[in-house]
This record gives sequence, C-alpha cells and structure tokens, in this order.
Amino acid sequence: MVSFWSSKKDEPDRPESSQATGHAHAHQDEGHGPAPENEEPTERTRLLAQHNAQGYLSPDDPAVSPYNLWSVRALRGLSLLALAASFVWWTFLLVSIFVSPPLMHSRGSGFFAFSYTTFTTGYLVLGLLFFTVPSKPMTICGIIIAILLLIDMCIILGVPQIRVEEGWVGIASIVWAVVISLHQIIQNRVVTWGKREEEERLTGREETRRSIREWLAVLFEILILVVMTLATLLFTATLILRASDASLEPAGKRYSVRGSAYQVHLACVGNRTTENPEEPTIIVEGDYGPVEHSLQPFIDDQYQSGAIRRYCYWDRPGFGWSDNAPSPHSAGMAADVLSEALALADESGPWVVVSAGVGSLYSRLFASRHLLEVSGIFLIDPLHEAYLDDIGKPGRGFKLWLRGVLSPLGLDRLAGAIVRGRTREDRVIGRSAYQTGKFIKAKLQENLVAVTMTSAEVQSARHIQMGATPLVVVSSGREMQEDPNWAERQEDLSRITNKLISWDVVHDAPHEVWTDGEGRSVLESRLRDLVRASRESQ
Repeated sequence: MVSFWSSKKDEPDRPESSQATGHAHAHQDEGHGPAPENEEPTERTRLLAQHNAQGYLSPDDPAVSPYNLWSVRALRGLSLLALAASFVWWTFLLVSIFVSPPLMHSRGSGFFAFSYTTFTTGYLVLGLLFFTVPSKPMTICGIIIAILLLIDMCIILGVPQIRVEEGWVGIASIVWAVVISLHQIIQNRVVTWGKREEEERLTGREETRRSIREWLAVLFEILILVVMTLATLLFTATLILRASDASLEPAGKRYSVRGSAYQVHLACVGNRTTENPEEPTIIVEGDYGPVEHSLQPFIDDQYQSGAIRRYCYWDRPGFGWSDNAPSPHSAGMAADVLSEALALADESGPWVVVSAGVGSLYSRLFASRHLLEVSGIFLIDPLHEAYLDDIGKPGRGFKLWLRGVLSPLGLDRLAGAIVRGRTREDRVIGRSAYQTGKFIKAKLQENLVAVTMTSAEVQSARHIQMGATPLVVVSSGREMQEDPNWAERQEDLSRITNKLISWDVVHDAPHEVWTDGEGRSVLESRLRDLVRASRESQ
C-alpha cells in the first residue's frame, strides 16, 4: 500500500558525503554512472549532457527516460511509420466497401480485412499513447493476442474457400496484424529494459514505485487490451464457424462470371426433354434472403408433383454459396450475371420467371433482357419500384455498414450456434444467413444504388418489356391492409404486360404467400395456368 500511494518525487535514501561519492564512483566503475570525459560516449550517454559525477538524479527528473537510448527512440519511430501505413491501408479498405478499386475486390464481404486493419491501427495508437509505462500484464495480453492472430492466419490460409474469399487483401491484412502484434510485444519489453537501465544508471537503482497517474495509465491500457483480446477471441471463433460452413457442398455448381472476378451458384433440377422443346424451364428468384429458404422448397414440391418438369434456381451475389460482387453492384448487373451463369451451364429457354418480393425487381430485369426467351412472368407479392426509396435510405445504409463492421465478431452467429443449435445449413442458406458478412455486404450494395442505378434500370425494363408475355400476380392481403399504397402498386404491377392471366389477392396470407394454406393452393393453380399459357405462346 505504501508503494502504491508514494510519489516518485520522494528521493530514495542515499549514502552521506564520502560514502555517496564512493558509491557513485563504484557505479562508474561498473559502467552505470556518468561516463568520464575522456571515455567514448555510449548509447546510454550520447543523448545526455554530462551530469555531476558526485551524485544521482531524482527519479522524477525528465532526464531519467528510456528515450535516452537510441534503440528505444528508433523503435518508437518505427511504430509511427507502421501507424501511418496502417491508416493508409485502413482508408483504402474503407473505400473498397463502397467502391472496389482495381485489383482490390474481395470475393468475401471485405469486413474481416477492414476489422483486422482497424484492430491493428488501434493497437498501434494504444502502444504509442502508453509507450513509457510498460507492464507485465500488457506483455501477457500481447502474447495472447499474437497467438490468437496466428491461429486466425492459419485458418484463413489453410481453408481454401476462406482463402479465396478473403483474397490477397484479407491475407495481407491478417499477416500485417500478426506482425504488429509481435512488434508490440517486443516494444513493451525493450521499453521496460530501457527504463530499468536508465533508472539504474542515473538514480542508482531501479524505480519500483509508480505514481497514481502511472497506475491509472496502466489500468486503463490493461482494460483496453482485455477488450481487444476478447475481440480477437471472437474473430477466431467466427473464423472457426466459417471454416465449418465452408465444408457444406452446394446443391448445384458454382460458375465463374465477369472475367472470373467471382463465382455464383446455380442449380437446375429435372431432365431436359428434346421431345417437347416448348416446355418451359422455371427460373426461381428469391425474396429478401437465400432462395433455398424461401421459394425453392415450394417450387420443388411442384416439381415433385409433376406440375413442372424442370426448374433452375440461383443465389444472387453475396447470398448462399455465391461470392460477393465488386461494388457498386445493381439489380441489372445481377440479372446479367444470371444470364452469364445460365449460358455457362448450357441452359436455354423458353423460361418462366417466378419471383417474390424484392426478387421480382431482378426477375423483371432478366425478363426485359431476354424478350424472346421469357414466355411467362409470375410475381408473388412483388415489390414495386416506388419502394426503392425505402431500400436506399441513408440511415438504413449506415446501419448495414455498422452491422458489417461488427460482423467479424460473430456475436449473433456464435450465440445461434452455441445456444440455439443453428447448423451450417442455417447459416449458409437458412434462417441465420442474414447474419453473415457476405449477406450484409450484398444488402449494403443494394442500398447504395437503389435510388440511382437500380431505379433507372427498372424504369427502362418497364419500357422494353414485351406486352404479349403472359403474366400472373398473386398478392398478400395482409400487406394490402397494412399499407394502403400496396394495393394500388400491386395493381400497377399487374399491367407491366398486356397479357394478364390473373391477379389474385389472398386475404389472410402474409408476404410469404406460399406459407399460407390458401395462398399455397392459389399459387399452385396459377403456376399451372401460367405454364399452360407459356406453352401456347410458343
């Protein structure tokens, strides 16, 4: 207790008169006192003016500092250079989330690389702020952080899918984080050594007491390091989940698109028939989340019952098994990517596009770009383009960005896996898919261009769409009751072609109409009607 509250300004006991002089000369002989004038200056003396050789300095004297050593000063300069480099890299990664610079596109979300660089930059700032107050707990936390980051690096480099998703940008970010963590350990030890050396040389002994200000500084830094250690632990746990999810094989195949910039997942079910070339293939477009968790099970039931003979479904970039696309990425770009994937899979029309919610915007764009091959359009409670203003709200974009930055911590995914028993399927294509960084990045991209690029593309598609294409619209009665404008806009969508087969309103059905008994029955009946009309239009 005495050492905690004592101030360093209290001078340590020194020997009297000649004894003190003798003691000082003894330290000179041992190489710890001020160097005689006829000796060559050493690392310990060249930065200081010569002091009275007959006594010692006060521990609080500004001259008693580890900065007297050129190695300590050089180490601090190196930390400043590393901080400048980290900040520049952090800026590039921040920009790449919104606009992908050349050669910096990540097939994954990019949030892991950004989080590691943010961590590294903060770690360097912390080390520089508390440069002269090192402690053993800091070294211990530093060692734990370095070990966890080394594990992260091994996972990223060792799991092929994660390595491809993160790309050279993510690999460089984690390697830099490991290097800085090791640098911080070395820095803490070197400053500790330099502080002890200068205290022994200039005050006669190592100073073991700390002022209250120093204790508070050490306590504050330790608290921050504990938080950083927990964050690193969460990074590691989230990467372990990603490694587990990477082992889940896709139902179809992944095709490289846009000059092999990234891959998208496409699966087709059913045999092609040469006997009935007019038989359409159903192209399924999901709503808010992965199609495997929404429309695909319903369409597969129709295939099993014989109502349709062949269907294809895909994951939009950032969903399911598909990589993230470079930013910016609009709905029209996604429609073009689907066209490319179908061509690579050697799939051809006629096609009937079936979609729900926001996916209807994507299917309408696809239909307008394949006028002669699309023989039917089926919209299930579709989202009208007037609602793109809601999708593109800046506040929504900021929340998505913040969720993305925090996503490497994996708090929701880890809780789902540990407490709620969420599986790989849940996280990749199921109810927990919205928690992944890829999904958040895709939604952020959707937000950024909703009122600009996507809005213009949908308006053009409406002008181009062939009027003779058979159309079916099925709307949710609940949505129409909750939003007075929804009914009016559903009616407007029933006029995107001149050949409306039917527009049905299922009064008690939710937005996911297929989850309601009556809604499911209406969808099954109308899908058969549309397939029949598609055959007749060929």
